[in-house]
Amino acid sequence: MKKTDKIEIEKLCLENKALSSKFIDPKSIVIGYWTRYKCRYGCPGYGKSLCCPPHTPKPDETKKIISGYKLGLLVHFSDDVRLTKTIATIEREIFLKNYHKVISFGAGPCRLCKECNLSECKFPKLARPSMEGCGIDVYSTARNNDFPIKVLKSKDEEGNYYGLILVE
Repeated sequence: MKKTDKIEIEKLCLENKALSSKFIDPKSIVIGYWTRYKCRYGCPGYGKSLCCPPHTPKPDETKKIISGYKLGLLVHFSDDVRLTKTIATIEREIFLKNYHKVISFGAGPCRLCKECNLSECKFPKLARPSMEGCGIDVYSTARNNDFPIKVLKSKDEEGNYYGLILVE
């Protein structure tokens, strides 16, 4: 990727309310087979969205997808951003820069619809699977790339949320 494209894309992330972004080596993305277990036995949204398990790619498939890329972009947000919609918007702009293989992952359950139509997505241009729902260990991946992240102990604490874009 050209340096000028990287600069423009990082600027685009900031324009879309990212706190920061960083181009990363896809090898720094950690697959955690336990992440889908946490979705299944801890999230009330399990099975209720096409962007969450069991409808998302399994960890082995995610690992294969990631292995086909030479560049990733980890995008850091606060909790006041519609992350999945925003990450899909950034993905689209990267695609228009002639990076046809670009794909992205959101975070947490999809909130584009009040109730997901499990037979056909109403917003396929904006819906993206969550990283954790695809087997990505977001905590380890963020830490591997020097981003802040911690377990929140109360609802008063400010969280760190991430989207991932793979670019080729």
